[in-house]
Amino acid sequence: MLTLYHAPLSPNSRRVWITLIEKGLEFELVEIKLNGEQFKPDFLEISPFHHIPALVDGDFKVIESLAILDYLEAKYPNPMMLPEDPKDLAIARMVQLVTVNELLPPTSTFFPQFLGLPPGDPEKIRQSEEKISVVLKYFESLLDDRPYFGSNNLTLAEVVAGTVVILLPSVGISLNDYPKLSAWSDRLTARPSWQATQITPEMIQDFRAIVEARMSQKATS
Repeated sequence: MLTLYHAPLSPNSRRVWITLIEKGLEFELVEIKLNGEQFKPDFLEISPFHHIPALVDGDFKVIESLAILDYLEAKYPNPMMLPEDPKDLAIARMVQLVTVNELLPPTSTFFPQFLGLPPGDPEKIRQSEEKISVVLKYFESLLDDRPYFGSNNLTLAEVVAGTVVILLPSVGISLNDYPKLSAWSDRLTARPSWQATQITPEMIQDFRAIVEARMSQKATS
């Protein structure tokens, strides 16, 4: 039995969760509350860097979400979630890596707003918006007449990029200037795997309480 250790608000976790569902695999879902549970000895034996997600398959432990996705694709190749054509494979990989390296860091600037907390530094927000705009334009240019990046079928590019892009409108970054990307986002959110892993207001409120507790501790220390 596969076991996924995750936190529901984490895009890194959600991309693995969605992939497990899309591949029709049986798995156990174990939530790690980021209020200190990630530092407990039992979890550190699985993920010594106290990061989520982590996947356990029998006696084999896999950390880092992209490595987990590669493992799942190699061990459970049906349905195939990476294109075979070299150009299309390169598109899928580029989307994955650009999401991780270029999109996710500036998106984290908006995390306080996502939680309903006061926004951060206006200049940092402006710079982050500019960086995100560059990525969205690039993604728009990679989409052709097929419904997904380099494919007629859902790929690992979707589960990596989609779990970040679909959050942007909730923090005031519109996809209206990117019609192909907007339609792509709508296709993803209509899928059962996205609906099954959807972030709820209760999840947001729970994590906001953790963040506020940390802020209170810092203020009094």
